[in-house]
Amino acid sequence: MKQTYYTVDQISKMLNIHPKTIQRYIREGKLRAAKIGKGWRVTGHDLSTFIETDSYEKPASEKQSERSIFASSVIDIFVDGKEDAIRIMNTLTASLNVKPSEYGQSSMHSQYIERENMVRITLWGGIRFMAIMMDTIAALAKINNEE
Repeated sequence: MKQTYYTVDQISKMLNIHPKTIQRYIREGKLRAAKIGKGWRVTGHDLSTFIETDSYEKPASEKQSERSIFASSVIDIFVDGKEDAIRIMNTLTASLNVKPSEYGQSSMHSQYIERENMVRITLWGGIRFMAIMMDTIAALAKINNEE
């Protein structure tokens, strides 16, 4: 059976990705290739495996066609002291770490402002992620007020 080989330029045109990016994927081991002469060659099988595993960054035109909503928020939570602040920050960090992958990219930064007895949380992510985190924060604030 005859094997099909592709050059970096051919792959670049097929995937609409800059040739330097393809070379970087090869260097990083994300795309298997063999050096033949001065250029890299990729088998059809290795190329399809690479595309199916979604190891490459999609071009901006493809990214824009995906319908996504992102939000950001800064939340200040008044606390009863450092231990309370640590409990809240740890709970929110744990929530972030176990979120399902379908919620997409997200980030959270937390800061305890001691002089004001306050935890400041900065959130960014998809709308579903934000809704869950806001519900979690509301529940934590309710527990805080009941104590």
